[in-house]
Amino acid sequence: MNTPPFDRFDLTGKVALVTGGSRGLGREMVLAFAQAGADVVITSRRLDNCEALAKEVTATTGRQALAHGCHLGHWDELDGLVDAAYERFGKVDVLVNNAGMSLLYDEPTDVTEKMWDSVVNLNLKGPFRLTALIGTRMVADGGGSIVNVSSTGSIRPTPNILPYSAAKAGLNAITEGFAHAFGPTVRVNCLMAGPFFTDISKAWDLERVEEGLQRHALRRGGQPEEIIGAALFLASDASSYTTGSILRADGGIP
Repeated sequence: MNTPPFDRFDLTGKVALVTGGSRGLGREMVLAFAQAGADVVITSRRLDNCEALAKEVTATTGRQALAHGCHLGHWDELDGLVDAAYERFGKVDVLVNNAGMSLLYDEPTDVTEKMWDSVVNLNLKGPFRLTALIGTRMVADGGGSIVNVSSTGSIRPTPNILPYSAAKAGLNAITEGFAHAFGPTVRVNCLMAGPFFTDISKAWDLERVEEGLQRHALRRGGQPEEIIGAALFLASDASSYTTGSILRADGGIP
């Protein structure tokens, strides 16, 4: 008997770990996964924010939630995150490498080595290490889904986000590599996000952004909750024949 279509999105009995999960797109994914039946691990640099969301998850969905403070760009902190998740839940079925950032600068010569390292460490080095750690355990456990959250900046780089664009392009590349490394039981995909109006967008030049958005097919930026459909698809069995792919949620970039 075939599985009913909507049941393929069900995450009951699953455990999902979301980095950068306390705000923005990460927060929306955490809540969506919990509403779909998953227990969740919420991690970011701000433990207090993670704890607040964990309480909200439990209160509104009844699912278990673990808050863990961690700098995802620090290689030596990632083993502790993985150990905490497995000690609490015994497994991780879904990993979402969502944590990311860019830094502002005027000219490329203004980018210091420290700035470069900060951006590349969080957007690329951390996801590489966490995927290696958890993906290996997923293979041993018989399966799982890994979702790397990239950016359209990786394919439409502009002069003011070059370190970020380079790191996200690297994330696109390792997505396909890890899909082959961990297949056939573990799927690894990339969710490439366009401009979403999250709390990070408060630092944008909104007039300039709105002007640029008129060249997009939908002529607007995304609302945070509009990431949920794509995230659930890649995290769940709905995407059981999808791996090594890049799914764009970008409003139709030019």
